[in-house]
Amino acid sequence: MRWALVKVCLAVTAMVVVAFAVPLGLVIKEMARDRAFSNAERTAAAIGPTLSITTDRDQLARALATAQTADGDRMSVYVPAAGGNPEIRLGKLRVGADELDGIVRAKTVDVPGGSVWLQPMAVSSTKIAVVEVYVPEAEVTNGVTTAWVVLAGVGIALVIGSVAVADRLGVRMVQPAQRLVGAAHELGEGRLGARVPEDGPTELRLAAVAFNSMADQVVQLLANERELAADLSHRLRTPLTVLRLNAASLGDGPAAEQTRVAVEQLEREVDTIIRTARDAKPQTAVAGPGAGCDAAEVIRDRMAFWSALAEDEGRKVRVAGIDRPVRIPVARGELVAALDALLGNVFRHTPEGTAFAVDVHSGEDAVIVLVSDAGPGILDPEAAMARGKGSGSDGSTGLGLDIVRRLAESTGGDVRIGSSVLGGTEVRIWVQVDQRGGRGPGEGRRGRGHRGRERKGLVSTFNRSRSLP
Repeated sequence: MRWALVKVCLAVTAMVVVAFAVPLGLVIKEMARDRAFSNAERTAAAIGPTLSITTDRDQLARALATAQTADGDRMSVYVPAAGGNPEIRLGKLRVGADELDGIVRAKTVDVPGGSVWLQPMAVSSTKIAVVEVYVPEAEVTNGVTTAWVVLAGVGIALVIGSVAVADRLGVRMVQPAQRLVGAAHELGEGRLGARVPEDGPTELRLAAVAFNSMADQVVQLLANERELAADLSHRLRTPLTVLRLNAASLGDGPAAEQTRVAVEQLEREVDTIIRTARDAKPQTAVAGPGAGCDAAEVIRDRMAFWSALAEDEGRKVRVAGIDRPVRIPVARGELVAALDALLGNVFRHTPEGTAFAVDVHSGEDAVIVLVSDAGPGILDPEAAMARGKGSGSDGSTGLGLDIVRRLAESTGGDVRIGSSVLGGTEVRIWVQVDQRGGRGPGEGRRGRGHRGRERKGLVSTFNRSRSLP
């Protein structure tokens, strides 16, 4: 588009320049010729008064010498013979006498090296003298070449200027289009934050507005899909955990064993479906400012569900830090899925009667959620986190920790596994509340001094306050 606009502007400007420059050049040439012969006419008129008074040779010679131009012998006088008087020739005549006889009006005659101006003047009723003024070719074309060079320079400058202006206009048109193409490629590659500045010509600006609106809609649709996947995880995994625990209490027998095998098979199939759904989607950005949920309210709701199952299995449950609202920049469905995943792991991997606790503490720019139990613990926390990143082993799919890790990293936080004060495993979820000072997923640590001290302070507060009733 840019080069097409430049070519069109070049062609149009060149045609305009030619259309004006060629006639103007010819007019300049004609004006120079008219100027030269006008000067010759004025020079010839200077000897007219003398010819009207006398035809004496000596007087005419003196008048001719006075009227001659500074260039030398360029004017001559011819008086034909009449009434017994001989003809008079003064100066260098460049036209023959036979051509001078009978001239009744001024005219120009081409001669070698230029032209002559022939001016007839009546000296009597029967005799007409002719004044001849020589005009060299250099005088006829004087200044024409310079004028043509200037005119050509102006024309070339106009063409170059028009091309430069067309190029700048082309850039203004092409750059928004290129940005739109680049953003479309980025969006197609899964970079959902790609947007186009809404500037440029009206049509491209409207296209940018439409593209940004489409990209926002895509992000929203993918966010809804992600939330649906998290909700699917929570809705399917939680009943399966209860079903598996109930199947474990059926006792011995072929029917009980078949039920347990069927439940395990169903759980594996559900894990496969959930893993496929999570891996098939690109990760979307966290919702914008003002989005999120009340972590305290969500934990109260989920603990009310899990407490009934814990009572059936004789597990002691402790919850702390949910007596006041705790806002975090995480969708409710994602937090529900993460909590259900961690609590489901407690019921799945610890014996009946094992106590567990959920603690929440909020600071100015971060919230810590601790899920701890009194079970046998995890011998290799790093391997467990590796399973959470998709390398499942030891019969564990790692989906639970993967859900939790993605939730924390979406806010700039992280997840750590350690030993709890109850003697078992502690999963510590660090949720960054202040997004301006947080870290994006996968980024290195930043602000280790201040945030590290604050994090240690938050954890120390938990460690001093956690104990089972």
